[in-house]
Amino acid sequence: MCLCVSHLHNKLETKYMKAYVFPGHGAQFTGMGKDLYEHSAVARELFEKANEILGFRITDIMFEGTAEQLKETKVTQPAVFLHSVILAKTLEDFQPEMVAGHSLGEFSALVASGALSFEDGLKLVSQRALAMQKACEITPSTMAAVLNLDDKVVEDICASINGVVVAANYNCPGQLVISGEFKAVEEACEKMKEAGAKRALLLPVGGAFHSPMMEPAREELAAAIEATHFNDPVCPVYQNVPASAVSDAATIKQNLITQLTAPVKWTQSVQQMIADGATSFTEVGPGKVLVGLVNKIDKEVTTISA
Repeated sequence: MCLCVSHLHNKLETKYMKAYVFPGHGAQFTGMGKDLYEHSAVARELFEKANEILGFRITDIMFEGTAEQLKETKVTQPAVFLHSVILAKTLEDFQPEMVAGHSLGEFSALVASGALSFEDGLKLVSQRALAMQKACEITPSTMAAVLNLDDKVVEDICASINGVVVAANYNCPGQLVISGEFKAVEEACEKMKEAGAKRALLLPVGGAFHSPMMEPAREELAAAIEATHFNDPVCPVYQNVPASAVSDAATIKQNLITQLTAPVKWTQSVQQMIADGATSFTEVGPGKVLVGLVNKIDKEVTTISA
């Protein structure tokens, strides 16, 4: 009898588990966050604090800037982070039971779950953007999307190429992003097409994120992360590197340091969140890219765009 009751209790406990997910680079658009600024005093205060911390009025670019201005890494990353974090702070019933963020979005997830303060999160995101920009300028590098090939085939082709090219984002089954030196990525794209990829196309990005090419940025950011105070989060954070639940500040720090040169295991993270009981995924921030990916990973779960 006792077993049945506890089993039932567990079932009830995991019946509705809300996961919140936070987007990364590429979700930016002109006018992002403007609604929040105009309708919420809390949001306005945080946006103005961000302008002070960054030393330039990022709100002007977010609300009225051109697509070109928003594409600058030093603007894009803080802009997406701010939209996500401030939106989370203004949601009425924001009580996450698990969180995850895609690449840059992991910083938003850490602030939303209390592992990082708003100010520290913004400073780290800004430093990350500048460090990545610098790393991109060292060697010509790029990324490419590969559609309709098995993960293993993509990994094997990357391993067979002379030069640096790796699987960088596992977005959903049949959608990977590879990253590395320009020539190596181009060559890998040709081989992927020969192997039956529906598409293998270069992406309009500044460099090879989540690859060994980001090592100079990783080193620079590691020092900043080490010097920052982290708390244990209020709920598990499913980080990109282990693709599993992390709840202690020290491990979160280490995974965050590794993140820049490691792949974003989004497919694996979402699968693990579902295995651990997530029943709904709410995307917090600009765009609807992540809910689209979650739906492709698992058709049964509920997805919401905040």
